[in-house]
Amino acid sequence: MDAFTAGLLQRIRATESDLTRALDEGDDFLVEVEQGELDDLRRLAAEHGVEVARSSV
Repeated sequence: MDAFTAGLLQRIRATESDLTRALDEGDDFLVEVEQGELDDLRRLAAEHGVEVARSSV
């Protein structure tokens, strides 16, 4: 796995964690921010052929 792929997957995991925390805390604004970031990261992964396991978030 190259550095780009590893970094991208790490950012996706971190964002999923942040999204889960925002959901748990009921922070609607932060949920929107984190969901947007996650959508962008997943799109970037798809554009570069990086397979991302779908989480429950």
